[in-house]
Amino acid sequence: MKLTLESLKGAGAFTGRPIEKEITWKQGEQELTATVYVRPLGYYTATSDLLASVGKQEGVAGRIAASICDEDGKPVFTPADITGEADPERGPLDGALTIALLVAISEVNNLGKTTSSAPKTSSGAN
Repeated sequence: MKLTLESLKGAGAFTGRPIEKEITWKQGEQELTATVYVRPLGYYTATSDLLASVGKQEGVAGRIAASICDEDGKPVFTPADITGEADPERGPLDGALTIALLVAISEVNNLGKTTSSAPKTSSGAN
């Protein structure tokens, strides 16, 4: 394959539109439900992961900030919003909400899915 925008588009190498997910989490005694949009893993996530690997950003916060967006694909959070650094008075994102967002990201990207092992073959020897 010759590497062109058209050949990459044909191969599905672009992530496309965000995927709508419904999340539910407990905030104290109250159960809350929200609609979020998850950007499939791609450029923004790779950039965030790279920044985390060199200590420029917190990994989990970066993954959430790179993945959770509005319906047009624009980020909802910055990593600092999630860690609480953007507004120390507000503080970091709630733990249960953080987990719900990570689960939605995982579901959209099929993370944690194991592939089946290689099929067993017969050597033909008896």
